[in-house]
Amino acid sequence: ETLSNVPAIFLMGAEAYARLGTPKNGGTRLFCLSGHINRPGVYELPMGFPLDRMIQEVGGGIQGGKKLKAVIPGGSSCPVLKAEEIANLPMDFDSLAKAGSMLGSGGVVVMDEDTCMVKALLRIERFYAHESCGWCIPCREGTAWLKALLTRFHSGEGIPDDPDTALDVSFNILGKTLCPLGDAAALPAISILKKFRNEFEEHLTLGACPFERKALAFP
Repeated sequence: ETLSNVPAIFLMGAEAYARLGTPKNGGTRLFCLSGHINRPGVYELPMGFPLDRMIQEVGGGIQGGKKLKAVIPGGSSCPVLKAEEIANLPMDFDSLAKAGSMLGSGGVVVMDEDTCMVKALLRIERFYAHESCGWCIPCREGTAWLKALLTRFHSGEGIPDDPDTALDVSFNILGKTLCPLGDAAALPAISILKKFRNEFEEHLTLGACPFERKALAFP
């Protein structure tokens, strides 16, 4: 991505290229739109381009005309944003930090109203448990615990203490590992457990996933 910016900088000049973005976040960025969106793909857009416009105008809106539930703005390691948090939200480092998330790699994952956020988190934690090298105990044990807990919980065998236990495990991973993979596993877990606690409660009440017959977590 760095090299792909070089031709435009030479052709336009550094100052003109920087003006394509925001004063503190100049230039363009490659954004990868995926998930429940009509036109997934990689798009080069100015830094600061609004996230809601990116989904609707660039990505063609949500598949099947469904409502937006949540967005991962910068890849699976980023805290999740709810639909109501992205209105007029500029996609740049500073704005996303203020919103409580990160621009990360620019991997935008769009999730519709039928997405099970418990299953979405399970898929994220399954990935990080697999990727953990095992060197740091908080990451090695924590990601394995989260994977096992969420697997059991999503299958309908959860107990009322599980969401708080998952939060506790996540906070005990956060900031306690040598590399960023521990934080990458903890941050999305904390955001989903806090923002979508109601879905965890629904799993407990029904003894099963309330979304299982509607849709998969996300493609």
